[in-house]
Amino acid sequence: MPPTLPPTLPTTPPSLRRRTLALGLGALGLWPGAAPGLSARRLEFPRDHGSHPELRTEWWYMTGHAQTAGRLWGFQVTFFRSRVDGTQGLRSAFAAKQLLFAHAAITDVTHAKLHHDQRIARAWPGLAEASEADTGLRLQGWSLTRSALGQGSRYTARVEGDTLGLHLDCDTTQPVLLQGREGLSRKGPEAVQASHYYSQPQLAVQGELVLGGQRWRIAPGQGRAWLDHEWSEALMHPQAVGWDWIGMNLHDGAALTAFRLRRADGSALWAGGSWRPGGGAVQVFDEGSVAFTAVRHWTSPHSGARYPVQWRVETPAGRFEVRALVDDQELDSSASTGAIYWEGLSDLHDASGQSVGRGYLEMTGYARALRL
Repeated sequence: MPPTLPPTLPTTPPSLRRRTLALGLGALGLWPGAAPGLSARRLEFPRDHGSHPELRTEWWYMTGHAQTAGRLWGFQVTFFRSRVDGTQGLRSAFAAKQLLFAHAAITDVTHAKLHHDQRIARAWPGLAEASEADTGLRLQGWSLTRSALGQGSRYTARVEGDTLGLHLDCDTTQPVLLQGREGLSRKGPEAVQASHYYSQPQLAVQGELVLGGQRWRIAPGQGRAWLDHEWSEALMHPQAVGWDWIGMNLHDGAALTAFRLRRADGSALWAGGSWRPGGGAVQVFDEGSVAFTAVRHWTSPHSGARYPVQWRVETPAGRFEVRALVDDQELDSSASTGAIYWEGLSDLHDASGQSVGRGYLEMTGYARALRL
């Protein structure tokens, strides 16, 4: 049974990154013991840009990079929604039936420093809302919204944190990328481990970053971003202790997704991803066709976890190498949800060593296993 939650939950240390949200929900006791599988269906837009409160968990996850004033920056803006099963039958208007979380971060590559902030609250009109009609997320003054822009979309992020701010307009330059089989993405060997999942790669970014009271203007053409939207009833497979994931925008307009779930011995339990050349059709990677091999490690002085910050990733679209631009991009939320994970801006290189893209690498389950 989930704990009794107050109408508004306090700000906690950064923890609720997209996939790391799963551990947070487990720590809060919000996951039941089983979940039905998802059925393949045609995604309908703009409806499926919006929230799906009938499913347990959902996230809108934006990461990107910008070059301004001769400096390189990485950024993250993420919103999460979680259905609290134990309160669904309660009649009280104060029952915490849905929780909303938001996380924001800026990586200062020049000074090798990660800055971050977070919000959490139960769903409540005017305080924490997730529209079902379209992307429309609001949480304690933070927001992520979508509006039509010609045949595409503009995602507008507004974050005012204690020490950082993000004011971003991110415009689509390509059609929606449906992950998995027409938007149904398997995450494990059992059918129950699946999600509805699409991406918006190659977003054109403009706006500004705010850090320590200083504003850094991002002019058109100076930034690129990636947005994932995923919703699911799935549970992490019992044998999985964590995962490794990349979402990369290539310089030529292509988009690369690759992930694997790991067992305790480091072997892959499940793997997958996709490749879409600029202007081309999506190539979905079959399970077993993706392999991650660690090349270089970094040991966190904070948690003691040893992370591979350089990877060789073999896919049906080619062999690549992922290299972190800052080693210390670890986030520790052990005081709240218990999750310690690594998420950061990284470069992508081809088999010859040439830089071909840039995006985000995420690694979980290295400090301790994820337990749901």
